[in-house]
Amino acid sequence: MEQYAHAVAEFVREHQAWAAPIVFLLAFGESLAFISLLVPAWGALVAIGALIGVSGISFYPVWIAGGLGAALGDWVSYWFGFRYKEQVAQMWPLSSYPDLLPRGEAFVRDWGVPSIFIGRFFGPLRASVPLAAGIFEMPYWSFQIANFISALVWSAVLLMFGDVIGKIMEWISRVV
Repeated sequence: MEQYAHAVAEFVREHQAWAAPIVFLLAFGESLAFISLLVPAWGALVAIGALIGVSGISFYPVWIAGGLGAALGDWVSYWFGFRYKEQVAQMWPLSSYPDLLPRGEAFVRDWGVPSIFIGRFFGPLRASVPLAAGIFEMPYWSFQIANFISALVWSAVLLMFGDVIGKIMEWISRVV
């Protein structure tokens, strides 16, 4: 997976105009229930964040693209759960992770709307919380408000984490 993140970051470094669309797609895939289980993209998002400070890529368009991609991924997952209910657990790849959806369900039932925000920051929950929120019919607008706010915060955190790492690496290379 590290090679994948490195290859994506290298492409973005060479083709900076593609930074925002690529971050949008990575964040969408990372937040979409089924895709995020197969292709975790957070490493590539952090690597792209590392390029922001050292290569001159503008933070704001990439941040907004990441937030919108993540929010759209969760929105689709919510809709899918709302539409297909318990049938979702029998679908691949969730059928390969039988404990994932019950954990998401328990988390949504225990925490309510804040579960959307909290779940965004924890890998296995990120895939199942929006799906569970849809299955158990969390109110639509409550979900969407938490979804969009948490997506923008999550995107900023990942990209800034990468940016800080990039600046530290740049400083180390100058000092050593």
